[in-house]
Amino acid sequence: MGATVTTANNDEKTWGGGHEIQPLGSSYGKMMMWFFIVSDALTFSGFLGAYGFSRFKFIETWPLADEVFTHFPFMHGVPAPMYYVALMTFILIFSSVTMVLAVDAGHQLKKTKVAIYMFLTIIGGFIFVGSQAWEWKNFIKGEYGAVETVGGSLLQFVDKDGKRVALADFAVKLPEQREALTRSHSTWFMEEAESQPSFTVAEVQAGFKAHPEVLIRTEKLDANKKKTILTREDSEKHLATAKYVVEGANLIRNEYGNKLFADFFFFITGFHGFHVFSGVIINIIIFFNVLLGTYEKRRSYEMVEKVGLYWHFVDLVWVFVFTVFYLV
Repeated sequence: MGATVTTANNDEKTWGGGHEIQPLGSSYGKMMMWFFIVSDALTFSGFLGAYGFSRFKFIETWPLADEVFTHFPFMHGVPAPMYYVALMTFILIFSSVTMVLAVDAGHQLKKTKVAIYMFLTIIGGFIFVGSQAWEWKNFIKGEYGAVETVGGSLLQFVDKDGKRVALADFAVKLPEQREALTRSHSTWFMEEAESQPSFTVAEVQAGFKAHPEVLIRTEKLDANKKKTILTREDSEKHLATAKYVVEGANLIRNEYGNKLFADFFFFITGFHGFHVFSGVIINIIIFFNVLLGTYEKRRSYEMVEKVGLYWHFVDLVWVFVFTVFYLV
C-alpha cells in the first residue's frame, strides 16, 4: 500500500502569536498569562485543600485565629484580633482598584494616568509585603509561650478568668545550669545549636508552684469550642510531664497549637507573599517602561493589561487564603 501524505492548504494559517488570528479574541501574550493563572490556581487549590484536610483531622488541637493574630503596629499589649490582617487585605484589594484604573487609562492612551495608578499599585504591594513580614516576625517570636509534654501535647497558661498568662509573668530564674560555650566544647555546641528559650522547664515548673492563681489550658477544644482549662491539681500533674519550653512558632514547634498550623502558615502565606513580591517587581519594570514612553510609541498598553491580570489573580488568591486561615 502506498503512503498517503496530507499537506495543509496554503491558505490556512497556524497561529504564531500575531494579530491576524486570535483565539477567543485574545493575543498570544494574554493567552499565555491565562494558562499560567489557571495552572497556578490549581497549585494554590492543592495547598489550601491539604490545609483543609489537615485542619479537619486535627480540629480539636487546631489554634484559634483570634488568639494568634492579635498584634497591631504601635499597639503593643493591646489585643486587636484580626484588625491588622483586615487592614492588609483592604490595602491589597485597593491596589487591585488602582490597577484597574491603570488598565483603563492605558486603553485611553493616557500615559500620565497610567503611571500614577501603576505607582499607587506598587506602593500598595510594598505595604502588603512589608506587613506580611511584620506578621511573620510576631508569629515566630510569640507572645505568651507554652510548654510541650513528653507525649507531644501543648500546655498553655491562664489565670482564673481564663486570660492567657505569659511565661515571663510567673517563671522564676534559677541558678544558671548551662555550661558556658567554649571552643573546646564542640559537642555541646552541636547539641545546643538550636536557639534556647528564655526559661527552662525547671524554671517554669518552679514559677508555677509559686503562683497558685495560674492554671494550665490544654490545646484541645471543649464542646463550646473553647480551650480546656484544667484544675490546679490536674495542671500540676500535666506540668510534671513537661519536656520543652516553646516560644513562638517554627517548623518544629508551635506555641499556638498543632504544629501543622505553623507549617501550613509559613508555606502558603510565604508562597503567596513571593507572588506578591514578584508582581511588585514586574510592576516596577512596567512602570519605568511607561515613563520611558515604550507603550506610547507602540500605541498599545497591552503589557499593563497582562500584568494586571496577574495582579488581580494574586489578590483573589489572598481572599481565599484570608478566608481559610483567618476567618473560618
